[in-house]
Amino acid sequence: MVHPPPGTGSPLIPLPEMNPSSQPDTPSMRSQLAAITLTRVILNTMYRMLYPFLAVFGRGLGVELSVMAFAITARSLVGVFSPLLAFLGDTRGRKAGMLLGLCAFTLGASLVLIQPAFPAFFLALVLGMVGKYIFDPSLQAYLGDRIPYAQRGRALGVVELGWSLSFICGVPAMGFLIARFGWRSPFPALGLAGLAAIISLTWLLPSDPRLPADQPGVWKNFQSLVANKAALTGLFLGLLISAANEVINLVFGVWMEDAYSLQIASLGAAAAVIGAAELGGESLTVALTDRLGKPRAVGLGILLNSLAALSLPWLGRSLAGALFGLFLLYITFEFTLVSSIPIMTELLPAARATLMAANISGISLGRATGAVLAPYLYQSGIAWNSLACFAFNLLALLVLLRLKKRMVATPKSQTPPPA
Repeated sequence: MVHPPPGTGSPLIPLPEMNPSSQPDTPSMRSQLAAITLTRVILNTMYRMLYPFLAVFGRGLGVELSVMAFAITARSLVGVFSPLLAFLGDTRGRKAGMLLGLCAFTLGASLVLIQPAFPAFFLALVLGMVGKYIFDPSLQAYLGDRIPYAQRGRALGVVELGWSLSFICGVPAMGFLIARFGWRSPFPALGLAGLAAIISLTWLLPSDPRLPADQPGVWKNFQSLVANKAALTGLFLGLLISAANEVINLVFGVWMEDAYSLQIASLGAAAAVIGAAELGGESLTVALTDRLGKPRAVGLGILLNSLAALSLPWLGRSLAGALFGLFLLYITFEFTLVSSIPIMTELLPAARATLMAANISGISLGRATGAVLAPYLYQSGIAWNSLACFAFNLLALLVLLRLKKRMVATPKSQTPPPA
């Protein structure tokens, strides 16, 4: 079956007919979701382990913190070009995109084992991010193709557990390896895990459908995206949601240090709280998003996140209150952001991977916007960061209302109305 993008009459990619094995509760799909979730734990562990072990890696490599910061910056810049990478999921197939991303990740992790020096470490970070930015949009497009929209929130929520579990399980496991075997030990472990993921997904995932000979390339997909008002509105929504979170996320550690002078204890507790909140937000998506309806769930999440942000200065009168406020802020943010992903997968079916990669770029731009504003706002107190979070969320609500109208206005043969 071919789904033309909204606003056009020509198909871009053939999508499989729904069949019983595409339902998220069937054994076949459950096995795929489990394997995909574990794969995302592996990919995200590489991404998230850098921050807590930054000094350890720097000492092992014999480089200054400024050099490590350069490596992080270069890795982050990969996100800007993610739509140029993820078009492979549209033009070569979803499974091919996922496997290519895993190959890049595994190659990068293996480089540090071969040459334990900064150039190999730098390439490992970049290739790991390239792999993640090819894999994730291809994965989201794959589930968008095969899971009915009414059940897609649950399926995408399940695979998003790979984000929180990487922090709760993956990063501590890497810490154990570093303590026992040295700073290099996470990389061969992740390389072997990546190889195992390649084998398991090759076996579990069905082959990509044959693509038409006149399959459009990346430029045609971008033209379809830019011409689609609903898709552009969805991208702006993700930008605003992430900017709202980042204006507090960037300064919460400084705020807790300034307020309680308990840097290590309070930040350690905050890390545990954030991990639990992320897991809780993703679990709520699995349980509630499809039942509430995707736009309604996103709207509810934005409202609750706004209340959490506004209550933070009041709750922050005590350490326990501040940690509780952070928990509320992060669980509502995670619920909101993950609930928005199923909506995005349905806005441009024929170029899903390209749109989902653009969504990653939009979220990254939102984080950059919040990061620029956060320090200046904090100079006047955390209350100003909370107000900025509220303002971004208010704009996000208005954009969500506009997006709902544009989704309803889209012909049903192209994009189903919100569930």
